[in-house]
Amino acid sequence: MILASAQTKPKRDDIIGNLLDHYRLIKLAADEGADLIVFPEMSITGYEQDRADSLAFTEDDRRLDKLRILAVDYKIIIIVGAPIKIDADLFIGTFILRPDHSVSIYTKQFLHPGEEEYFQSSFNYNPLIELGNELVSPAICADIDHPLHAENAKKAGGTIYIASIFFSPNGIQNAHDALSGYAKKHAMNVLMSNFSGESWGSPAGGRSAFWDQRGNLVAEMNDSDTGLLIVEKRYGSWTAKVVNEK
Repeated sequence: MILASAQTKPKRDDIIGNLLDHYRLIKLAADEGADLIVFPEMSITGYEQDRADSLAFTEDDRRLDKLRILAVDYKIIIIVGAPIKIDADLFIGTFILRPDHSVSIYTKQFLHPGEEEYFQSSFNYNPLIELGNELVSPAICADIDHPLHAENAKKAGGTIYIASIFFSPNGIQNAHDALSGYAKKHAMNVLMSNFSGESWGSPAGGRSAFWDQRGNLVAEMNDSDTGLLIVEKRYGSWTAKVVNEK
């Protein structure tokens, strides 16, 4: 099994450019044999609050068509983030695109203070992702600040916990500490994807990372590069490498 965490620098007001970055990194992950790739919080649009409604994706948004095709052609599960409009409500969400042509949605359950002015939270969109003998449980950013979230993932049968985040340089170590703790407490492998560069005019902390089920940090990226953290499970143990964009 091979997993990929994408570390990206979103471009504000450039969804097309951001999608092109996604396509390139998905191909790079596929070339590495990845079975799944995850991107940061609201990766397609960058993290936005007051403008999220105008940037929002719908459940069957045609702008996802190329991602659907790549999931099928490369036989890879793709987890990408965007503001998502469902009926009249706006959520911070992820689209989960699978090689069998299916698409499901996960919505952020625990909002960061201030986000409730623009977004709804919901526990109604909370799929587990089957990947071989593993069950993947997704999370978005402030979800990981609430131990109940990881606890519920474990109770639901999750064996791999995957977090799409936007954490600052000041906050990223707290994210590392929390995710390492969840991995150890719940015996789950944990993969995290964060931005580098800036989003919403604020710096991001990078350091996308992976922890094994004992809470050991297997590998992390630095705080500035874009590219992929590739982790591979072979004979019960994990190895990792960083693949930077050229």
